[in-house]
Amino acid sequence: MNELLRKIDQYAQAIREYRPLSADEARELDNYFRIGNTYASNALEGNSLTLSETKVLLEDGITVGGKSIRDCYEATGHAKAYDYMLTLARGGELHFAEDTVLRLHALFYGGIDPSQAGQYRKGQVFISGTDYVPPAAEEVPEQMAALIDELNEKKETLHPVELAAYAHRRLVDIHPFQDGNGRTARLLMNLVLVNRGYCVVSIPPVLRHEYITALQQAQRAQNPSDAAFVELICQCELEAQRDYCRMFHIKV
Repeated sequence: MNELLRKIDQYAQAIREYRPLSADEARELDNYFRIGNTYASNALEGNSLTLSETKVLLEDGITVGGKSIRDCYEATGHAKAYDYMLTLARGGELHFAEDTVLRLHALFYGGIDPSQAGQYRKGQVFISGTDYVPPAAEEVPEQMAALIDELNEKKETLHPVELAAYAHRRLVDIHPFQDGNGRTARLLMNLVLVNRGYCVVSIPPVLRHEYITALQQAQRAQNPSDAAFVELICQCELEAQRDYCRMFHIKV
């Protein structure tokens, strides 16, 4: 893990030294990661839009024949939440707040179910394929408040990539929303990463099994461990940095 973090920081330093980008370069890069992250995050949850279909929908506003309205709303909603995440991440020192998490969910979920968007769940939820049971609905507000306090404390001591992974994992543990928890957790993770000068992490659909298995290892009743999950996020961050350096011909 220490070697992984060392490599990540080595790439991060090379990227920082290459910046600032021109206005055109920054705009192109933001669009590249916006489309890729929206596609990957939705695909992990079963959304049927391909990368090219996501691109056409977000750039041209053209829907794809045969695709469900929900799939399209998930893409446009995620893009709105992603834009908000970027704005917040670039707004100076990050202070975690419940309103931020609620706003991310509201933007993503608003077109799907406005009555649930940005609202903590009112009933019990279950995660298929695992024995882990999220807390009861009445426990969610207290656990979310505790998580926010914990993140504001940990941001002073944890490596930013570890902090991002922890924020993601704990939000999924609490499962505060009726739906859209994974996508909100990944947006929160990237909020941390971008704010601290790292690259946006996209977990490719091909790693869906590894991703779910790593989360299950962190949530198991006996000997839980988030080591595999943190390592997966580190590997994805490193891959994103390599992609960045490839596009701008940065030697590391």
